[in-house]
Amino acid sequence: MLKAGFISLGCAKNLVDTEVMLGILAENAIELTTDPSTADILIVNTCSFIKSAKEESITTILNMAEYKTAGQCKTLIIAGCLGQRYKQELLDEMPEADAIIGTGAWHRIMEAVNETLKGNRVVIAGKADTIYDDKMPRIRTTPDYSAYIKIAEGCDNRCTYCVIPMVRGNYRSRTIEDITAEVKRLAARGVKEVNLIAQDTTNYGHDIYGKSRLTDLLRELVKIEELKWVRILYCYPKYFTDELIELMANEPKICKYVDLPLQHADNEVLRRMNRRDTKESVEELLQKIHARIPNVTVRSSFIVGFPGETQEQYQNLRDFVEAQRFDKVGVFTYSREEDTPAFAMENQVTEEVMQERYHDLMSLQCKISEEVNLQLEGATFEVLIEGRDLEQKSVSYGRSYREAPEVDGQIYVENDLDSQPGDFIKVKIVQGFTYDVLGEKIPE
Repeated sequence: MLKAGFISLGCAKNLVDTEVMLGILAENAIELTTDPSTADILIVNTCSFIKSAKEESITTILNMAEYKTAGQCKTLIIAGCLGQRYKQELLDEMPEADAIIGTGAWHRIMEAVNETLKGNRVVIAGKADTIYDDKMPRIRTTPDYSAYIKIAEGCDNRCTYCVIPMVRGNYRSRTIEDITAEVKRLAARGVKEVNLIAQDTTNYGHDIYGKSRLTDLLRELVKIEELKWVRILYCYPKYFTDELIELMANEPKICKYVDLPLQHADNEVLRRMNRRDTKESVEELLQKIHARIPNVTVRSSFIVGFPGETQEQYQNLRDFVEAQRFDKVGVFTYSREEDTPAFAMENQVTEEVMQERYHDLMSLQCKISEEVNLQLEGATFEVLIEGRDLEQKSVSYGRSYREAPEVDGQIYVENDLDSQPGDFIKVKIVQGFTYDVLGEKIPE
């Protein structure tokens, strides 16, 4: 029996594609392995969002190529965003690769496997117009109690720095019925937390229903008895409605966690980015969110060094972050991507200046995050346990509604001798740090 090994890079949206490809391989009697040295087929699902992601993808491909001599690899396949964006170049310049599969062709993974095993090198890019549905096989790689649910694919926003529409296509939603069927099936198998993802979750449904239907979808999902948490990720501020705010405020199963990538806070920079918001409209939205959703956690991300960003414009961003006191923030330096409008913009900011602004903004946010976590001391949270400390038998760790998987910190729990991954326990916070917090288990 042939064995396949998979490396998935980039975002959770890419991970879902990986999980569906794993399902297709398994349905075709290919054994899956986590040891690349034993794999006959190695597949790297790549990311090409920014320069560092491309570099990581190339490095991983070259590392996996070594198993053609050091292991038993017969075929190396490049899948995902890098494959969609640079398909022919990769085939021409990377003789190590036997096949390139784009984001529009993950469902043709067996075609690539079969062709390469015959000795053929192929490019199968396809149109970026596919999206998985509940009927497709999927082998989840996340813990048994948690799953990502991709509710839509592609993007219509056309931010001037972003390649996503180029590699993922236009926005296309799954139906409410299809998503609900998948979540019901997963919940019946023990999934307690679902994380809804798309390039822009708040725009869900516009393409097939003529208006946003995110709240309608959420109302269906919270009816699923076995589910404990429904978390919404990747929200675009323009489409964050009052109806969504009210639902988040009043529905216990919806995590009071707002993931709102804002990118900047200077109106001129936002205009050049082709963002559809202003500093004032975002401030109004954030004020509403904090006023109507008690104990809400707000996460955002920002880009420093966008072409033409002056010191004054950066200072406007810094002042905004300082004033808003976000619970969690990710900061990125601008990545100059060919074929985007921003690539050709004048006054590109130097790497040195970008790094200065990055470290300055991160330093500010670290201070804010620590202050926010210190204020949690004495508060009680329901915590989803994810693991146990290998050295200290009485310490476990997990997340509350305030922490999304993989991107946020952990809650370390003392005086917990028996909790296992997937358990929900009550925890009192005793000490806050910059990213993580320490708590103690409250006896039942």
